[in-house]
Amino acid sequence: MKKLALIPVLAAVVYGGYHLRSHAPAHTTVDVRDRVWIDHLPRNDRDTINIFALLTQQPVGVFQATSGWKGAFEAFRYEKQGNEVRAVFPQTGDREKITVSECPCDVRGMDYCLEVAGSSRGVKKYYSRKDWIIERRDQVDGVVQHALSGE
Repeated sequence: MKKLALIPVLAAVVYGGYHLRSHAPAHTTVDVRDRVWIDHLPRNDRDTINIFALLTQQPVGVFQATSGWKGAFEAFRYEKQGNEVRAVFPQTGDREKITVSECPCDVRGMDYCLEVAGSSRGVKKYYSRKDWIIERRDQVDGVVQHALSGE
């Protein structure tokens, strides 16, 4: 359950403008997993953004809508095969077959685009940057603590 506690803090990482850096070389392809995806950068602290993430350490994903002041999320367990994500939402028992299509792009200052189809949650288009990688859980915790401290 501690890993589920990670999900609501993803918004703090994105909103605070702090980025998780990857030490891997740049690739021409992108994996939807272990990356923070947002629908747009927040314009102010009350602007609601949508976040999508799939973690591989424990196959858990999240749809989240949040501002600097208020937010809600729904987590799910998943299995991924190719571009199909089979999601189970434990809170409701709902099951969805979600199709994800990610690619490099140059839209709104973002490096990657993601289209999500087949889900009743979240939005259909998300964006990410090269350095918005989630490599390790302890790395996320450190960045979140830094963002929350206001430094």
